[in-house]
Amino acid sequence: MLLRYIAFILLILFNAPVVQAIDTDRPEVKKFIDQMVEKSDYDRESLNAILADAQTKQSILDAISRPAEKSKEWYEYRAIFITDERIKAGVTFWHEHEQALRRISKETGVSKEILVGIIGVETYFGRITGSYRVIDALATLAFDYPPRSKFFSKELREFLLLVLEEDMDAADATGSYAGAMGRPQFMPSSFRAYAVDATNDGKRDIWSNWEDVIGSIANYFVRHHWRHGEDVVTQATLGPKWHGDLPASSLKPKASVSSLSQQGVMFATSLPADSKAQLISLQGADAEKYWVGFHNLFVITRYNTSVMYALAVHQLGLEIALEVGRDPS
Repeated sequence: MLLRYIAFILLILFNAPVVQAIDTDRPEVKKFIDQMVEKSDYDRESLNAILADAQTKQSILDAISRPAEKSKEWYEYRAIFITDERIKAGVTFWHEHEQALRRISKETGVSKEILVGIIGVETYFGRITGSYRVIDALATLAFDYPPRSKFFSKELREFLLLVLEEDMDAADATGSYAGAMGRPQFMPSSFRAYAVDATNDGKRDIWSNWEDVIGSIANYFVRHHWRHGEDVVTQATLGPKWHGDLPASSLKPKASVSSLSQQGVMFATSLPADSKAQLISLQGADAEKYWVGFHNLFVITRYNTSVMYALAVHQLGLEIALEVGRDPS
C-alpha cells in the first residue's frame, strides 16, 4: 500500500507541467489587458495574442528564489566573477572595443574600468545573456509570483510599450529569468529610460551593437549622478580607537570621511573630509574584510542593489585595467 502511494505521488510530480501557456481568461490577466488597452495604444486583440503566446515556466520561478547575493558570503561571491579567465576575456574585450570605450568614457566621464566591469559581471562580455524569452519571464513573474507581482507587472507593461516604440517582435527579445535584457541586462523600464543609440543608426540595440551597449551603460551611470574622477571604495582597517558594533549593511553612505576617521576607521582617500562615506564589512575566506565606500560605489548599487555586486564590478574592472596596462600589445 505504501509503495503504491509513493508511486502515485511520484507520478504526479513527474507529470506536473513545468511549462504552461498563459491563460488570457484569468481575472488578473484580463485586468492587466484592460489597463493596457485603456492607457496605451495597444488594441485588445494584439495584446491577447502576445500574452496567449507567453508561457509560465517553473524554471523561472525556481531561479528567482535563489539569487547568489543573498545566499553566498563575499569570498564565495567574489570567486564567481574575479577569475583569471574572466579577467583575460576582459582584456580581449577592452582591446577589441578600445575606441568606443575611450570615446564614450571621455564624453560621459564614466571610467572605462566601470563600463568593462559591468559588462564582465553582468554577461561575461556577452557570453551569458540569458536564453529566456523576455515575455515568458515577465509574464511568469507578473502573474504567478505573488511576492513581486506588482514589480513584474510594471516591467511587463514597460516591455510591451517598448515593443511598440522600437517596432520589435515581443517573442524575439531574450534575457535572464527575471526579464533583464541583452548584454547590459537592462530591465524594460531601464531600457526605455536609459538606452541610447550610440551609433546614430536609428536603433537602440543592446543585443548585438556593442557601442549601443557601452553608451547605454554609461548613460545609466550619468543619470544616476556618477562623479568623474572620484574614489569608489578603499580598503580599511579598524584602529585601536574603534569601538562599538559594525554598521548594518546599507545601500546609502550614512557617515563621512571625517566621522569614520574620528571613530578609528583607518583608510586613505583624496576626497574631502565632509564627503559621504560608509564602512563596509564582508566575510572573507579567513576573516572579516573592511572597506570604506563612497558616493560612486553606491551609484553602482543602483544597477543591482547589492554592495557585493558593486564591489565585484569595481574589482573586476580594476584587475582588467591593470592587465591592459601590463599587456605589451
